[in-house]
Amino acid sequence: MIFALVLIVLAVILGPQLWARQALARHGRERPDLPGSGADFARHLLARAHMDDYRVEPAGDGVGDHFDPAQRVVALSAAHHDKRSLAAVVVAAHEVGHAIQHHIGYRPLYARQRLARAAMVAEKFAAIALIAMPFLAVVTRLPAAGAGLLLLGVGSMLVPVLVHLVTLPVEFDASFRRALPILELGYLDPGDLPAARRILAACALTYVAGALASLLNFARWIRVLRR
Repeated sequence: MIFALVLIVLAVILGPQLWARQALARHGRERPDLPGSGADFARHLLARAHMDDYRVEPAGDGVGDHFDPAQRVVALSAAHHDKRSLAAVVVAAHEVGHAIQHHIGYRPLYARQRLARAAMVAEKFAAIALIAMPFLAVVTRLPAAGAGLLLLGVGSMLVPVLVHLVTLPVEFDASFRRALPILELGYLDPGDLPAARRILAACALTYVAGALASLLNFARWIRVLRR
């Protein structure tokens, strides 16, 4: 029973990642019929939206596709920046979707930025609090002090969970309210749109899996601390 449950959890968490990789690899082959690379398409979309203060650049080595709101940069990996493929065009449209969110002041995006900064601090504090908790209780001989520190540590661990939950609507909005309507304007042949939808859906589900993994990790810590 436990083994089957573990397999189900692994499938739910790892399945979307494998699907996304397969979808990107399948549609990552060169397409001479496309008018440009992922970077060309991203620059066109930014210019079309009169977002002249946003740039498109190659992502660093080992860094995936992303939008950097601080630098206002759409960063595309080597597989999508220079390649003329369906995957490159779809990914570029998605990342430009994030740039559009930033440009129009989409609140969930800004909330995610603030929570992400808080999460980095909270994770460090949670680790320190959980280590210091038993020592503080012994030194002060006040169980309440250890309990208070425990509550603060658990509360800090909730912040990364909130980041993942806020990330979900941000990613789905960038994919299906920003990128997909753009692609449907005639940038892609009608025959390519089903594949574009599958790529966007596969990538979006990886964030669902990430949120689930974060919740499971939090639940695991709660279970450990209750013993």
